[in-house]
This record gives sequence, structure tokens and C-alpha cells, in this order.
Amino acid sequence: MSQRLLVVDDEQSIVTLLQFNLEKAGYEVQTAMDGKRGLELAQSTSFDLIVLDLMLPEIDGLDVCKQLRQNQVFTPILMLTAKDDEFDKVLGLELGADDYMTKPFSPREVVARVRAILRRSSQQPGHSEVKEQVTNPSMISFGEVEIYPENYEVFYQKQALELTPKEFELLLYLANHKGRVLTRDQLLNAVWNYEFVGDTRIVDVHISHLREKIEPNTKKPIYIKTIRGLGYKLEEPQLHV
Repeated sequence: MSQRLLVVDDEQSIVTLLQFNLEKAGYEVQTAMDGKRGLELAQSTSFDLIVLDLMLPEIDGLDVCKQLRQNQVFTPILMLTAKDDEFDKVLGLELGADDYMTKPFSPREVVARVRAILRRSSQQPGHSEVKEQVTNPSMISFGEVEIYPENYEVFYQKQALELTPKEFELLLYLANHKGRVLTRDQLLNAVWNYEFVGDTRIVDVHISHLREKIEPNTKKPIYIKTIRGLGYKLEEPQLHV
């Protein structure tokens, strides 16, 4: 069965170009020309991936992304933006987008990016290459954080956390390599499963988002430590007696 994609963009030429090339690559493609219709389709129909433009009529792409994640729709999102604006890109990632591309782009690049995202995704949450690396499939813990890979659940202080698929995979990868310094490139290649065309700020954004959810004080993290000039390391917090 072909994987189903939703393309949401208000430029007919872009929609036609993407639909033609994605269908040629073997995907089933449905389209929407505004954010309101795109949101309705994304919530009422099961898709394997959503290609979502940032600037849309009715509801913009950032709000569509935000509402989907709030409504527990975790379909991977590839965000498109005509702006070379770091703020918009970072905000999109913080709201739950998995990746972004800046217009103009080549159809071949879009197809390659879609394939890359789908390679590390599946219809069952948490079923990914990262999950296969789990050393203890039942539960992984550090400090007051508990990860249940098989159930795709994370608890902090016994309270369930709402994580995007990327946040979950990143936290799981860090936990499986507890105590090791991991560079941004290592995290990018391991969790995103391909060489990101842009830069490694996508890692920093997701690290920041994780810290907001598991760190008592984000300015003085006790779990995910920044190793200046190298990357990040997940540690077991020191208990002060």
C-alpha cells in the first residue's frame, strides 16, 4: 500500500509540482490550498507525512502545526517556508515540525527529504531504529525520569509527558548513551537518520524543548548537560547528602 501524504500550500504551481513528483515517486498525495482545510484533513484522515507551507490563508502553518500537536496528531511534518528567517524555522520546530525546507527548492530534494523522514517513521509510534537500540526494552530511568520505549511513554515525577516523536527519539537516544558526550552531528545522524542539509540548530531546538519538560531549572540543567565546543551529555543527577 502506498504511503499517504498531505501537501498544504496556497501556491497552485507549488502544489502541482509537489504532487506530480511525489506521486511519481510512488506516494499517494492529497492536497489543500489553505490552512483551515489542511487542518481539517490532517485531523480527519490518516497520513504518513504532511508537507506544510508556513504562510497560508485562513490559518498559517505555525498554527496548523501547533493545533495538530495539541490535538495529539503526531504525523511527521515537513515545513516549507519562503522566508530565510531563523525565528520562523526555530518556532516551527519548537511547535512540533520535524524538519523544514526553504523555498526555492528542487523537487528531487523534497522527495529525498520526504523519504528520509519516512524511513525513520512508521505507523506505530516509537517503532524506529532508535527503539531497536534500547538495551532495556521495559523501562529506562534516570533521576525522576522514566522512559517506556515499548509504550512510547515518558514520565517525569510520575506525571506523563507529551513529547513529539522527535523529542521522544532524541531523549531515548541520549538515555541509551547516558554518560557519553554526543556531538550535534552524531545526534543529527542518529535521530534524524540522514545528513541534515541545513545546520545542527535543529538539535539545539529539540534539546531546549526537552529541557523545558524534564529539567527543574532550564538555566541549570541536571540531566542534559551542554559540553561546550562538543555537544551534549545526559547524566544521572548527583544526589547531595
